Amino acid sequence: MNEKELEPLRREILDAVSGAESREALEEARVSALGRKGRITTLMKMLGSLEADARRAAGAALNRLKDEVEAAISTAANRLLHSELERRLAGEKVDVTLPVEIGGEGRIHPISQTIDELTAIFGEMGFEVAEGPHIETDFYNFTALNIPPEHPARQEQDTFYLPGEHGSRKVLRTHTSPVQIRTMLAERPPIRIIVPGRTFRSDHDATHSPMFHQVEGLVIDRSTHMGHLKGCLIEFCRAFFEVDDLPVRFRPSYFPFTEPSAEVDIGCSREGGGLKIGAGGDWLEILGSGMVHPKVLEVCGVDPAEYQGFAFGMGIERIAMLKYGIPDLRPFFDSDLRWLRHYGFLPLEVPSMVGGLQR
Repeated sequence: MNEKELEPLRREILDAVSGAESREALEEARVSALGRKGRITTLMKMLGSLEADARRAAGAALNRLKDEVEAAISTAANRLLHSELERRLAGEKVDVTLPVEIGGEGRIHPISQTIDELTAIFGEMGFEVAEGPHIETDFYNFTALNIPPEHPARQEQDTFYLPGEHGSRKVLRTHTSPVQIRTMLAERPPIRIIVPGRTFRSDHDATHSPMFHQVEGLVIDRSTHMGHLKGCLIEFCRAFFEVDDLPVRFRPSYFPFTEPSAEVDIGCSREGGGLKIGAGGDWLEILGSGMVHPKVLEVCGVDPAEYQGFAFGMGIERIAMLKYGIPDLRPFFDSDLRWLRHYGFLPLEVPSMVGGLQR
């Protein structure tokens, strides 16, 4: 028994394998050739009746045939799997432009919508989105940000700590600023990031929640100055609230991680008991900002004699409430479909600076 004698069997088996149009047909071809009573298996069982030299030659030929058939079966199985996937994709196409059908109640949450709007605005300014863990160490959440041990933010009643040794316990981040520290430690300037995400503090009332969302921004470069900070935030406020001539002012303030620091106010009117953004003689504080403190730069290995930058931060729920007229923070987290139907957004209303933040 040699390869020449096995050639008709080889062609017959390989033709059956290559011609299989389904996984069932391929399995039938495999069993016919390699099953317990398969044709190749039967021939291999007969090797014991041959003389030593003939058995050696026939065994080698059969093993080569078996390997070739197994390789052909594997190739055919991959081909059939790919073909089946193509058929399913062709038959299960979904028109993503059709309205979402979830009882007519599917909506994008105002927080998600606002984060998309922030990303669209700052993305046009060259910012990238950075993320970090919710559970932080004392170093990233406090020490590296020039927040001393006696600062109120470190008190038990103001911050959520995890169990552990005093002084080394992990903490639920009280702001997204630790991501700024992580970015400066991992990357070299220039840096231009925004950091949207969840934060945690021990507050709960109509305007505060134990879990809420912030977005912070960081720019580090050799030539960055306070004028860049003001220009960036003025443009953001006007783009976000969609008021081209929105009045914006900067008031001196204090934050441990910036120097100088400034609160940012926007013009508004409270006449008639309501709130109108962009009109009237009143002011409304919406965010904090400042030039990054030299001590923060030094902790991160950035030379403050060579680099400087600015940072800012704001509550996402707060600016969403102002823009969309939402009076109470607590329903943001109640999972009430009636509230979401009223304040939510259609899934295809994706904010962009080209198409508009609101469509």
